[in-house]
Amino acid sequence: MKYDFDRMFGHREMNSLKWDFNELKFGDRDVLSMWVADMDFAGPKEVTEALLRRAAYGVYGYSQGMDSYYQAIIDWMQKRHAWKIERDWITFSPGIVPALIWAIKAFAQPGDKVLLQSPVYHPFFTAIENNGCELVNNQLRFENGQYVMDFQDLEEKLAGGVKLFLLCSPHNPVGRVWTRVELERVAQLCLKYQVLVIADEIHFDLVYRGYEHTVFSTLSEELAQNSIVCTAPSKTFNMAGLQMSNLIIPNPKLRRSFVQVMEKNGINSPNAFGIVALEAAYRYGEEWLDQVIEYLEGNLSFLEEFLNTRIPEIKLVRPQGTYLVWLDFRELGLEPIALRELLHKQAKVALNEGQFFGPGGEDFQRLNIACPRTVLAEGLQRIEQALHNR
Repeated sequence: MKYDFDRMFGHREMNSLKWDFNELKFGDRDVLSMWVADMDFAGPKEVTEALLRRAAYGVYGYSQGMDSYYQAIIDWMQKRHAWKIERDWITFSPGIVPALIWAIKAFAQPGDKVLLQSPVYHPFFTAIENNGCELVNNQLRFENGQYVMDFQDLEEKLAGGVKLFLLCSPHNPVGRVWTRVELERVAQLCLKYQVLVIADEIHFDLVYRGYEHTVFSTLSEELAQNSIVCTAPSKTFNMAGLQMSNLIIPNPKLRRSFVQVMEKNGINSPNAFGIVALEAAYRYGEEWLDQVIEYLEGNLSFLEEFLNTRIPEIKLVRPQGTYLVWLDFRELGLEPIALRELLHKQAKVALNEGQFFGPGGEDFQRLNIACPRTVLAEGLQRIEQALHNR
């Protein structure tokens, strides 16, 4: 490989949420952090070089993307996703989570019903509830070691007056890359019941061999006018701290409504460094991304082999995309508090606790495998030893 993903970084004293706040969060500085959804890999060198050039300029005033910025987004979407978008459709947001919040403010009123599919990324819940909306859950079904949508329940819920559908695609944390057929069924139901779809596709560049991501709004022109697709380079190129994302909104009426909410909240100027980082990543980062995916596939194979041979009590829900892995701890028969004690206090490994992803997440944990293989091995060995010592 051209890039070295086995390299260990000293993340300490870098204001890293993942590594510098263990004592505050877990009461132990030496807990191995495998929870926050960012990578332990250096990004493409072209991104670093672009940031250094921008930093050397010495003036960090208000900024806005120029023509080359928008063209980089347009070119990336066409090349990686066969998705032809127009410049006018691109709307900046400093992150996907705030974008979901503002989208709910723009397209729903307090008391309106907003649907999600648990177990799902936990800010979906707070985005709905903090806006005073009614949360409607179309819980995913776990069948034969994989998650599927419950379409009968979905139609019943949508028919009950749902206003918005927060779709997670690829799905975090269960790792599903929804098939085109599945998404077409979702689309037909949403059109039938006049439900607007807000598609969080932040992980859409991270898909494993044998699977193909379908951008929701590419299903039809009618769907493009009834959906908002949330995109970002943050998961793809490990730049979440630069707070740079874009919503693609073909429908001009929806776009105006969203922008009005942004303006009311004083959001109108992107991060100066995020602009140049996004452009450099989309223009020059493709080779790096391909190698990251290859390395992640190796980590996934290592994880699967380790669990099967050394910790068979923990079952892998094999992801089709994302670098987040959903692990089934049900066979251990531990209550959430006891499982937390086992992992945090005895194994000294921090994963994301499944119950925080909503109904269906109980007795599961989310593991981030975007790390050097030696780190992954250490985390698994710690868990193995803690189980051995029970």
